[in-house]
Amino acid sequence: MNWKEEVEKRKEEIVEQTQAFLKIKSVLDEATSSEVAPFGEGIHEALLHLLQLGEDAGFTVKNLDGYAGHIELKGSSEDIIGILCHIDVVPEGDGWTSDPFGAEIRDGKIFARGALDDKGPTIAAFYAMKIIKDLNLPLSKPIRMIIGTDEESDWRCVEHYFKHEKMPTMGFAPDADFPIIFAEKGIIDATLIQITNSETKSSDIVLQAFHSGRRFNMVPDFAEATLRINHGDVESVIAPFNNYIAELNVKGTSKVQDKSITISIEGISAHAMEPNNGVNAGLLLAVFLTKLTLDLKGSRFIETITTLFEGDTRGNHLHIAYSDEISGDLTVNLGVMSYTNESGGQLGINIRYPVTGDSDQIRKALSEVTGFELKRFNDSKPHHVDEKHPLIQTLQHVYEEQTSEKAELIAIGGGTYARSLAAGVAFGPLFPGRPDVAHQKDEYILIEDLLKATAIYAQAIYELAK
Repeated sequence: MNWKEEVEKRKEEIVEQTQAFLKIKSVLDEATSSEVAPFGEGIHEALLHLLQLGEDAGFTVKNLDGYAGHIELKGSSEDIIGILCHIDVVPEGDGWTSDPFGAEIRDGKIFARGALDDKGPTIAAFYAMKIIKDLNLPLSKPIRMIIGTDEESDWRCVEHYFKHEKMPTMGFAPDADFPIIFAEKGIIDATLIQITNSETKSSDIVLQAFHSGRRFNMVPDFAEATLRINHGDVESVIAPFNNYIAELNVKGTSKVQDKSITISIEGISAHAMEPNNGVNAGLLLAVFLTKLTLDLKGSRFIETITTLFEGDTRGNHLHIAYSDEISGDLTVNLGVMSYTNESGGQLGINIRYPVTGDSDQIRKALSEVTGFELKRFNDSKPHHVDEKHPLIQTLQHVYEEQTSEKAELIAIGGGTYARSLAAGVAFGPLFPGRPDVAHQKDEYILIEDLLKATAIYAQAIYELAK
């Protein structure tokens, strides 16, 4: 079977349908949510659009209360091959060269939010299924495309879907990188709340407020602190602060109002799966504040930040450092830092731990942080499929046959829908060497790669289901 040739016959249709799908603004919108559209009208429109494509092509389709859906090609066995896709996208953001939902083609690329993550790959997987159906190829296992609608937020779609539908025996999510992502680290979101009391200490400087970061899973790129100067001159803060940001070669500002001064620092944002790719603005500002004589409550908040997290993204200071051969190092990202003099402080921590790691030990360590109470501990367990599993073996064979390149196995710190399945992996669409522009302005997918992925998916689905 020449899968590339079959894809090429449908090139124009695949591109046109990809553009049409990308033009739907499927961003979470609680303001327009309803009983039939739990995540808003845009996502609901995208779900109905894809299900209609499936119905028009002769597949069996199902809408599960607007939370999710599936498109199915029947087989004789009860073992289902699952293709896990999602049609929601992150907000478009600013700075686009063209309309983020215009799906404009330039230089062989389709530009749109969701082109790479995950609406472009979803159309590729749909046409992979359609090719198999069009050719009337015999199948023993049914093929089911499971359509998620809340992947970029809280995965409520997956939770709802598997309350009502059978778990596929094995499958893949076209929502990451080629060749094959066979291991995903565990992901912990934890919140530490400062324990405050009436104890006071006279100080020339009082920390009135400190804020940095809005999401646990991003390195904060901005931090701001407000200080009240009880005794002395504001220049005792401004001069050393200006020297500090000059030495670091980072941007910062200071603003004086009466006896208060607000100082801020800019860092570099990055995904929490590798905090070292960014510069944590909150940590930079906290280090500066340790050079001042702060009030007791404020100094304890700042010292906890610097003692446990400054210069350490591997959990050594928390005594949770761990690494394994499958998925590498545990990582720690202090994503949210919030403090007011009235209520005390709060720390939002994102931890990615190896597939053989122990989350109970991590919970214990966090619960023992002096002066803080562990208030939240959400644990998404690691996911790993053995390299000898038939799913891995089949996908490796297909990838190598289609690309003439070795199908290396990859472990990541991120999480994909693949972890919803006992035997699930992430499989494309990003080819080695291509820039990862998902969630960025001017997100795009190369038409060449879209078609290439479609051929790979078609052969992979057939090999798994035949």
